[in-house]
Amino acid sequence: MAIRFQYNKISLQQLAKQLRIRTQALPILKNKESALRIEVKNAKNVAEQYLKDLHAILDRYNEGVRLWAEFDSSLLQIKKIEFRYIKIAGIKLPEFDNISFEVKDFSLFENPNWFPEGILILKDLYTTLVKKDLALKKMEMLNYARKKTTQKVNLYEKVQIPGYEEAIRRIKSFLEDEENLLKSAQKIIKSRQEVPEISIVA
Repeated sequence: MAIRFQYNKISLQQLAKQLRIRTQALPILKNKESALRIEVKNAKNVAEQYLKDLHAILDRYNEGVRLWAEFDSSLLQIKKIEFRYIKIAGIKLPEFDNISFEVKDFSLFENPNWFPEGILILKDLYTTLVKKDLALKKMEMLNYARKKTTQKVNLYEKVQIPGYEEAIRRIKSFLEDEENLLKSAQKIIKSRQEVPEISIVA
C-alpha cells in the first residue's frame, strides 16, 4: 500500500497522527487476536464434546433401532429454541439458552411402555444437535473474526506502520535539506552584503 504524502509540515503532522493511532491500536489488536485464538480453541472443544455426546445418544438410539419403527414421530415436536447473546472480544455471539418441546398426549396402554423413555432420548438428541450446531456456528464466527483481526495486525505491523515511518523520515530529511539550503543561501547573501565595495579611481 503506497502512502500518499507531500513534502511539507502539514503532511508530516497528518502522517505522525496516523502513525500514532496505529502504534497505539496495534497492542490492543494483538491482545484481541490472542483472546480470539483462545476462544476459537474453546469453542472447538465444546463442539467436539457435543459431537461425542451426540454419538453416545445415537448409540442408545441404535440399540433399539428395530423398536423405533413403531414409534410415532409426531408425538414430539420442537416448540421453541431460545438464544441469548454474549460478547467475546467485541464479537456478538449466540449462546444456547433453552429448548422447549410439545409432547402430544398418547395412551400408555395402547402404546409400548418404552415410549416415555423414547421421548426423553429424542429430547436429548434434539437438544444436543441444537447445541452442537450452535457451537460450530460460534466457532465459525470467532474464527472469521480472528482471521480479520490477524489481517489487520499484519497490515498495521508489516505495511502501514513501516510505511508511515518511512514517509515521515523522507519528509523530515527533505525539510532538513531545504532548511540547510535556505541557511546556506542566507549566508552567501549575508557574506556578499558584507564585502566592501572597492572603488577604482582613474
